[in-house]
Amino acid sequence: MERPIVENKIAEVLQSHPKGSILFVHDFLDYGNPESVKKALLRLKEKEILVRLAHGIYLYPKIDAALGILFPSTEDIAKAIARRDKARIVPTGVQALNKLGLSTQVPMKVVYLTDGAARSIKVGKRTITFKNTSPKNLLAQGEISSLVIQALKTIGQSKVDDKTISKIQTLLKKEKIENIMNDAKLSPAWINKIVIQAIK
Repeated sequence: MERPIVENKIAEVLQSHPKGSILFVHDFLDYGNPESVKKALLRLKEKEILVRLAHGIYLYPKIDAALGILFPSTEDIAKAIARRDKARIVPTGVQALNKLGLSTQVPMKVVYLTDGAARSIKVGKRTITFKNTSPKNLLAQGEISSLVIQALKTIGQSKVDDKTISKIQTLLKKEKIENIMNDAKLSPAWINKIVIQAIK
């Protein structure tokens, strides 16, 4: 298949994707070999049809009249990578605290636990790191309870105060009781105690 044909085919297929889609080389392997697809994507980037987010990761941009290109969040990119790799991910550290509203700090370096490949990806000034972890750390069922466990691990037993515990227990009221029961069992004893108190 000639290179322009691959490029034209990808350009055509892109029109069926919603603007703001995060795309990978492997999304287009039906239209050519990896090398010709990579070259076609780079040419589409030069024509400003695509934006390159990182090596092998592209954005089909949504453009706002006032703001220009609307870039995806670090979390959107991490979730797209996880979907591609059929991997599970759990946000940790400041990212978990930020998502729960326990910190206003927006981390430039985010770390996810994963059962996929361990790697770091640089997206502009931000870095997304995927760290391998034991399956147990990925078994949490509730989105809020999973974040709470990671947030408390980040704060640490000696530094967690009553105000934070109270805030966490209020947040957990939005989580299903069966998820809290399941996820509490997966956490260290001191976190288990805080989490279980939320449903008493």
